[in-house]
Amino acid sequence: MEIKNKKISIIGAVRSGTAAAKLAKNLGALPFVSDAGSEEKLRLSIEYLKSEKIDFEIGVHSNKVFDCDLMVVSPGVPSDAEVIKTAKSKSIKIISEIEFASLFCKANVIAITGTNGKTTTTALCGYLFNECGVKTYTAGNIGLAFSEIALAAKTNDFISLEVSSFQLDFIDKFKPKVAMILNITPDHLNRYENSIDKYAESKLRIFENQDDNDYLILNNDSELLMHYYKNAKSTVLLFSTSKKVSNGCYLENSTIKYVRNDNLEFTCSVSDIFIQGEHNIQNAMAVIIAAKIFNLDDRKILEALKSFKGVEHRLELVREIEGIRFINDSKATNIDSVIVALKSFNNPILLILGGQDKGNDYSMIENLVTDKVKKIYAIGSSSDKIFNFFHQKVKTEIKKDLEEVINAALSEARSGDVVLLSPACASFDMFDNYQHRGKVFKEIVNSK
Repeated sequence: MEIKNKKISIIGAVRSGTAAAKLAKNLGALPFVSDAGSEEKLRLSIEYLKSEKIDFEIGVHSNKVFDCDLMVVSPGVPSDAEVIKTAKSKSIKIISEIEFASLFCKANVIAITGTNGKTTTTALCGYLFNECGVKTYTAGNIGLAFSEIALAAKTNDFISLEVSSFQLDFIDKFKPKVAMILNITPDHLNRYENSIDKYAESKLRIFENQDDNDYLILNNDSELLMHYYKNAKSTVLLFSTSKKVSNGCYLENSTIKYVRNDNLEFTCSVSDIFIQGEHNIQNAMAVIIAAKIFNLDDRKILEALKSFKGVEHRLELVREIEGIRFINDSKATNIDSVIVALKSFNNPILLILGGQDKGNDYSMIENLVTDKVKKIYAIGSSSDKIFNFFHQKVKTEIKKDLEEVINAALSEARSGDVVLLSPACASFDMFDNYQHRGKVFKEIVNSK
């Protein structure tokens, strides 16, 4: 795409938006950044845009945003936002930040999506490829914004790219060399008319532009994914912990086996993977398949699986105080993530739930909660909903903030208990994002 001297409106002034603005400027375009958020929350973005001499507006989307040749949308902007609907009515071309960055990137993109596990898988993929001697950037929803490294990444480099359904909503020609869909379970339905079909269709767009030179890695154990899966033009490889596959990875007697046309090419033990849990076995399988596509060294693959320690805010042990473990799982923004978290512990759990509700069905964790949880602390704008659902099943209290929760937990928990922040909700009612929520949780725990 030739964008020199083109007017580009960028909606959203946080990480992806500011990176897209700088990329546009470096390519000779005329970027204009617009964000309806407050100046207080966007202080760092404002300073950055000023230093880069990029035109912007904060607190409003004025008519100036529609005076453009192209609109680039950050992932945090809902597809039904008024500014987007108005742009559509004016027939303005709208693309996501990952679409924009991909137009100018020559590197091999491994795009990873799914309801759960994509952050861990993206981080593991980037780590493993680098450990195997291949220059790889980790970008997208974690690490760097794609636009930050689109031009720096060379032809033989790789980008391990975490991709959300929101980013896929506005792609056009986005064509990753490898696409992964880890799973599809109900999430973000408030942004998809409460329709799992619309949500799944968004995820499946990750491979819509692939051809027979590309690869698609799918979870053969995800019923919803296999139900919605449509025939792809790319080469399909599968992973499964419950059944054999002919091309891809499967689990047999605690051994992960990679096969190509039923020929065994790589094995490792489940115990070789540092990050434990069935969900992480599946995440590792997806990355092993990607590594074998590019014939990376088996010994180095195994060493990387053994040494990768996981990601921040995902079942992260913060501290143990008098035998009480405090676990930061702030990235658990949906019910399925909480299921994974609850299944990860055999000790009694004091569970911190709540935040900005996304249409959660708490009956999905009712049995797990009654079996494993001795108390629930409900926080945020969804606290009443959580209290009303759980208070007759398990002891439940509403708390005003994390400070109050942790003080209560310190007095009520006993040695051997787990205090688990696994909120099942978005963070935007109380925090900037899930990272901010996890950081505050850790700071409070470490201050005690």
